[in-house]
Amino acid sequence: MYRHQYRCGSTCELPAGKIVCVGRNYAAHAAELDNPVPEEPLLFIKPASAAVPLEAPIHLPAGRGSCHFEGELALLVGERLSNANPADVPGAIAGLGLALDLTLRDLQSRLKADGHPWEKAKAFDGACPLSPFVKLDWLPDWDGLTFTLWLNDEVRQRGKTGHMLTPILDLAAYISSYFTLEPGDVILTGTPAGVGELLHGDRLALQLEDDWLRVETRVA
Repeated sequence: MYRHQYRCGSTCELPAGKIVCVGRNYAAHAAELDNPVPEEPLLFIKPASAAVPLEAPIHLPAGRGSCHFEGELALLVGERLSNANPADVPGAIAGLGLALDLTLRDLQSRLKADGHPWEKAKAFDGACPLSPFVKLDWLPDWDGLTFTLWLNDEVRQRGKTGHMLTPILDLAAYISSYFTLEPGDVILTGTPAGVGELLHGDRLALQLEDDWLRVETRVA
């Protein structure tokens, strides 16, 4: 069973909660999939059962078509947020981490074409590999964070929070106006351009800043 962890090794007592995700928060990613840029954050939810440790091997769902990786910056919620203002958000974030928003792209395309929700393509068991979290005992530069994803030693994604269409603090506040965020919930903040299909045997590495966090995994 998945449990939140801190990179420093200290115990994280927060329960695994819902994972609130935002689609198309980078204009370049929207463009690469030929999607319109939304006028406001496009939200969807993965259940706690979607979370697995990022270090564990990734198991692709059998018989469900192409599975794509989407590397994202993850926020671990430590205090309840409801109808919050952006200024309320920093004190409620317990940690920063990295995540994969695994997506069954063929299935998602069919669901979108039929006007149906995306959950079967986005919220299946194991659809959200999560790294340990960097415990926040200081306030980072929320608009100056960078993260990188390598696939088989090739840089495929490089995200800069300053390029987000909806910045982190505004995004968390917006989410809390629709869904109360509870301690242990996670926010995925969107993926930059460079997503692609995963194949058996692929190796992935994700890194936050130069030395805050690095996690490696592979596709079984």
